[in-house]
Amino acid sequence: MKAFVFPGQGAQFIGMGKDLYENSPLAKEYFEKANEILGFRITDIMFNGTDEELKQTKVTQPAVFIHSVISALALEDEFTPDMVAGHSLGEFSALTAAGALSFEDGLKLVYKRALAMQKACEMQQSTMAAIIALPDETVERICAEVTENGNLVVAANYNCPGQIVISGTIEGVNIACEKLKAAGAKRTLPLNVSGAFHSPLMQPAKEELEAAIKSTIINTPRCPVYQNVDAKPHTNPEEIKENLISQLTSSVRWTASVTEMVKDGASEFTECGPGTVLQGMIKKITATLN
Repeated sequence: MKAFVFPGQGAQFIGMGKDLYENSPLAKEYFEKANEILGFRITDIMFNGTDEELKQTKVTQPAVFIHSVISALALEDEFTPDMVAGHSLGEFSALTAAGALSFEDGLKLVYKRALAMQKACEMQQSTMAAIIALPDETVERICAEVTENGNLVVAANYNCPGQIVISGTIEGVNIACEKLKAAGAKRTLPLNVSGAFHSPLMQPAKEELEAAIKSTIINTPRCPVYQNVDAKPHTNPEEIKENLISQLTSSVRWTASVTEMVKDGASEFTECGPGTVLQGMIKKITATLN
């Protein structure tokens, strides 16, 4: 069975989508539609901008979404998913490619999400860090201890075995990193992000986005969508909405999502969007299943 997966923030690079724009009339049409919806030429930044411009959350998220969805649509007859999933932001791309959201509604939601998250980041300084080569339970325990002592930090992204991203206040993440190193982490890598995504610090963004999600039409997707919050397949529009709302403050359960997809018959994974980050994670996850 074929699974199509969609990356999140961090996969972006200057020049992304330019080949599609130049070589596919269908892709060009969608890129221009995106410029119109957003009210500025995001393609100028994507194709020829600077890294600084592209890495602003309000630009990155719509840029990755646009490239990912158009990559899938440009496959035309080859886009035949039996199941889809997206990492964080990529969940909106997955839902749009699978027909649960229209391109216009998907992009509008992603842009609102990006602006709301950027605003939440500005309300409190916060950050994220990748933790390499420690069991999930150890990371969870140490994060809980640091949080109990007054410095919020949580496990935010379960990317693959031996790679978890933690998220929280700057103090909380720094203390947790020291403790995780002492517990045997091979490395703790601070991430170049503007805030603590997928943590309780995103509550203001969640509240802002909730009304927008509730008022958006979500259709039954053409195949199950494995959602981040519970790693389960969903086709019910109301369940999809609730999970999208919860997603901002909940962990991204990517390892469990891929594991479930494989259990349900996925034998071929195709990544749609910039980069190949998810392919690397999927190889590590599936290696532990054999």
